[in-house]
Amino acid sequence: MKVASLKARMFNRAASNPKNKPGEVLEALGLKRGEWVADIGSGGGFFSLRFAAVVGRSGRVFAVDVDPGMLEFIKATARGSGLANIETVLSRGGELALPERSIDLVFVRNVYHHLTDRVEYFRRLRRFLKPAGRIAIIEYKGVKPLTFRGLFRHYVPRETIIEEMGKAGYEVSQEFTFLPEQSFIIFRATN
Repeated sequence: MKVASLKARMFNRAASNPKNKPGEVLEALGLKRGEWVADIGSGGGFFSLRFAAVVGRSGRVFAVDVDPGMLEFIKATARGSGLANIETVLSRGGELALPERSIDLVFVRNVYHHLTDRVEYFRRLRRFLKPAGRIAIIEYKGVKPLTFRGLFRHYVPRETIIEEMGKAGYEVSQEFTFLPEQSFIIFRATN
């Protein structure tokens, strides 16, 4: 658990960095009490914990990750913070165990580039969304080739995200430009 805890703390430190404008991200999402949120690739839970505080006891947050150690860290942190409305979900092979037609917001931050067959992934994800549900994607924009993100392709250009989400059955609902290194787009399902 020590390595997972260290990794989770590092992820949370990066998410909380002022250059990543976490407060502005939360405000832009416009979450309301009672909403249900799925935080895909929740990492150390920085945003999951904040979502849980915003949606309150009548809401629910599903922290979804492929790393069981991260999920244990989130559980422990939530318990220590008195947040009983966070449920952790281990994702294996792109499969998700979420209640169908229940999610108001799916939040995907710096994870899009890790997903394989993204079009199919988001097609399958649609069954978990409420009819007016939204998907918020924050992803690194194109970068200089001789950087970590450039060398390891830890980014997806904005245009590619919009194209792939269109193929998956979504359209741009809102777009924010206040993040200096990332695109921030909210999608809704097309009918």
